[in-house]
Amino acid sequence: MRIQSGQLVALGYGKYVRSDDVVAVQPITEGRGPGRRSLVWVRGLPDAMVASRAEGSIVDDLVTPADEAARMKAQRTVLRKMVTALESASPGLRRVLNEESEADIDGLIGEATRVLG
Repeated sequence: MRIQSGQLVALGYGKYVRSDDVVAVQPITEGRGPGRRSLVWVRGLPDAMVASRAEGSIVDDLVTPADEAARMKAQRTVLRKMVTALESASPGLRRVLNEESEADIDGLIGEATRVLG
């Protein structure tokens, strides 16, 4: 893993840090809750910052190039819209889609929902 330099990384609730300045990210295990997901140590600050985002999300932002992150965000948005559209389709339309495309529409909806988390 290589930290992408010069990127702003969101910690949640309007807090951002520069990717180059992040020294460590640690999950909060005790006292974890809304607004308290991880601790982020930043160069130049004596204490860790409390982040409302999970450590995995923060690390993903640290190592993913900005253009790749934008592409992934756009893909998730399109996938969410497709899931919403397919979920709102009537059972009859779903049956026709299943027969015409030979795809398991309900299975695809479930898989997409799992991927989106």
